[in-house]
Amino acid sequence: MDASGRRRTGVRLFAGIDGGQSSSTAVVINGSGEVLGRGTAGPCDHVDEPPDSRRCADACRSAVARALAAAGLPESSPLEAVVIGLSGYDGTFHGIAPAFGEARVRFVHDAPIALAGAVDRRPAVVVIAGTGSVAYAEDAAGNGLRIGGYGYVFGDEGSSFALARAALAHAMDQADRGRTSRLGDAALAYFDRPDLRALARAFYLKEIGRPELATFARVVLDASRLGDLEAAALVERAANALATLATNAIERLELSAATVPVAFTGGLFTNPDLLRRAVEQLNALAPNARVVKPLHDPATGAARMALEDG
Repeated sequence: MDASGRRRTGVRLFAGIDGGQSSSTAVVINGSGEVLGRGTAGPCDHVDEPPDSRRCADACRSAVARALAAAGLPESSPLEAVVIGLSGYDGTFHGIAPAFGEARVRFVHDAPIALAGAVDRRPAVVVIAGTGSVAYAEDAAGNGLRIGGYGYVFGDEGSSFALARAALAHAMDQADRGRTSRLGDAALAYFDRPDLRALARAFYLKEIGRPELATFARVVLDASRLGDLEAAALVERAANALATLATNAIERLELSAATVPVAFTGGLFTNPDLLRRAVEQLNALAPNARVVKPLHDPATGAARMALEDG
């Protein structure tokens, strides 16, 4: 940033973006790492988008603009660096890339920004569970390792989508046996479909998108809390899958004998029952793991990484 840009804002500005499949969050910080503002926007998923797609670019710009507005700064305020953590990012961006004037923009997978926000020491592990799921770990030297995160077809164990899919698959299996299920009846009411085949067809025809289907996980979690045994079994399985992601990361980095901080983050972990079960499962699978409350959210982690880039 040139001197005139700094005079206009009075501070050095950096931004981090957590670009998710359901929504995006941006955080703007100053050169001291202080959070100045936060903003949200729509989905930022970019995988399989056409070359002229502005889906991610528009979501990123809107989220940053709202973060700047929340900080009392004009949308034109120059940024020095921006780090964008994207779900499913593996080095290739699909669509029109977000740009922020002359700011240095770096794309990363959303797992490293979650770890950067959650903890301030290494080695450490973070498990993210939202629409999808993934675990990410770094050893004391900063070497990173990702576990899971293969997407909704091949992985995303324990995620909102996986939990919703498992509940619907169970309901469909029961229907094939001539039985009704509470989860099946709840799904038909939730998605306003006449039967389970119509519900499945609506998903395949993309009348119901992946993020929308994943929201049914809330119904499964509520049913579990209210004593539905089928729902409780599915939630227990999801918790075990998420704890296993962390355990595999610990074992792969050969940290089983060390006390390793593990942070659980993402929208699914806002459910206290699932979080409790995941912690219990992790304690059984990896006794030396120490569950810690995330210090900051992933968007703040991305902003801190941008500060380091600057």
